[in-house]
Parts: sequence; structure tokens; C-alpha cells
Amino acid sequence: MTAVADPALEHLDWPALQERLDEDGVATTPALLSPEQCASVVAMFDEDERFRSTVVMARHAFGEGSYRYFADPLPPLVQTLRERLYPPLSAIANQWAELLGERTFPTRLDELLAECAALGQHRPTPLVLRYGPGGYNCLHQDVYGDLTFPLQFLVMLSRPDEDFTGGESVFVEQRPRQQSRPMVMRPRQGEAVIFPVRSRPKRGSRGYHRVQMRHGVSAVHSGDRHVLGIIFHNAR
Repeated sequence: MTAVADPALEHLDWPALQERLDEDGVATTPALLSPEQCASVVAMFDEDERFRSTVVMARHAFGEGSYRYFADPLPPLVQTLRERLYPPLSAIANQWAELLGERTFPTRLDELLAECAALGQHRPTPLVLRYGPGGYNCLHQDVYGDLTFPLQFLVMLSRPDEDFTGGESVFVEQRPRQQSRPMVMRPRQGEAVIFPVRSRPKRGSRGYHRVQMRHGVSAVHSGDRHVLGIIFHNAR
């Protein structure tokens, strides 16, 4: 499989992405994958040998749809995304950690995964999600163990308004002593949305404090919606 093109990653405007993450908690990148690469990942969904587990969401009251966690070794395209995007995201995560007085994270993915392994978190977490008509995902957080890297991203594999309608990415910021703030994102095919796994820092009148965030997917009206999710910490 063709790996992610270097220019797609090398020319990301990380200062601008961090500004959006600091301001809104979510940020959208330009296209990281070509239509052909998106189609190749969609095709993987039906290849059982690539995955370690499958979750049918309705069985757990998570929503309607299904998702599959990749087994090791990850497909080269997925591994490249995970390895290349981790260092700049770790820089943002560490700035956030300093603002909140929390632990910082290694600057290399293999070092993070070694920490995960020491805590019994060995299972890879990148996944592909499929939603058909009526599919949706309840608001949630992707916490898989004691060690949680604070940022993750999704890549839209399908073409909004062509392959599917509806199915917006929904993010909710739960603000202390205020009503929750909803945000809706509609990434185009190949584009990625970066967002917090669990919380992010926000400046208040007494300095920075932590605000909780959850994410989900609104109902798909027609067609099939496929997304690649990249989570950096492994699962127990």
C-alpha cells in the first residue's frame, strides 16, 4: 500500500493547528490521504485478518454501527500516520500538561508505547468505523487504561454528501458551572480532525483549568460513512 505522501505531513501548519486547538479544542487539517488511499482503508474493513476485535455498537448501547480495531502489525499507512503525527502532537500535549501542572509525555511514539506496555496496555487502538443509514455514535471518551495520551485524530475516508449524508462529527465541551458547548465538524474526504481524548486546558479568571470534552457522530441519513481513528495510547 502506498504510504502517506511526505508533503501532506511535512507542510502541516502546526502553529495554526495549535491555535485552533487552544481556542476551540478541535482543529481540521488539509487532506492527509488521497481518494485512493481512503478507498484502500475502507476495503480493509472486510478483511478479518487485519483486526484484533470488532464492536457492534448496538450491543453495548454505544449507538448504531460497528468498528474494528487493527491488530499488530498495523498497516503501513496507519503506522506512518501514527508515527509521524505523534511528535508534533506530543509537543502540544506537553504544553497543555505544563499549563495544568500534569505529567508530560515522551516525544517519540515507541517510548509512549513502552510506557503503555509497562502498565499492561499492549493492544493497538487505531480503528476503522462504519456507519450505515441511521448509524450514530453516542458522546464518549476513548480512555483505554491508566495511561491516556490527550490528543487523537480521525480521518474521513468517505465523501460527505456523495457517499453519505448526515453523519457530522460532534464535539461537546463540558464547561464548569456553565452550559455545555457543542461543535459540529464536517471534514472532507482525506481530511483529519484533531481533538482531545478527555480534556483540555482553558484559561479562566484564575488561570488555566481543565474542561472535559466528549465526541460522537450525528445520525447518518443515507449511504455509508467510514472513518479511520488514530489513538496513540494502547489499550489494556
